[in-house]
Amino acid sequence: MSFVLMLAAVLTAGLYAGFMLTFLIAIMPGLAALPDDQFTSAMRRFNEKVPGPSFLVLFAGVIVFPAAVLIAGTSHGPTVLGALLCAVVGHLITIAGNIPLNTALAGAEGGDDSAARTAFESRWNGLHQARTAFSLAAFVMLVVAVLQTAR
Repeated sequence: MSFVLMLAAVLTAGLYAGFMLTFLIAIMPGLAALPDDQFTSAMRRFNEKVPGPSFLVLFAGVIVFPAAVLIAGTSHGPTVLGALLCAVVGHLITIAGNIPLNTALAGAEGGDDSAARTAFESRWNGLHQARTAFSLAAFVMLVVAVLQTAR
């Protein structure tokens, strides 16, 4: 059972890290080229759609599955615990940093798009880089743990 949980942990962490990385290397650079009104409009639409059911399954799964692996017991506890801690730190960055910025951007709709973008973009990108790094680290640690388990 713990191997199935480990695979679920790797799968959710990989999908989540891939989602984060896609935003970092493709979506945000693409949006950066837009004028202020289009940038702020696009980010507001993303922020309305991203916390949908599929995303929330990944968001929860990157915490729940590694925790379940630890509870079920594994000989690779420190590696899985490291992955879990990375996922938790990434989520804390999201909750304490990115979400408040998203909320502020939504509240500025209909106002000065240039000022809203200036208050949002660089801070959001910096936080997103950090949470992407933590999500990738969690994924790598889980891959290492599952490969060690498969031996």
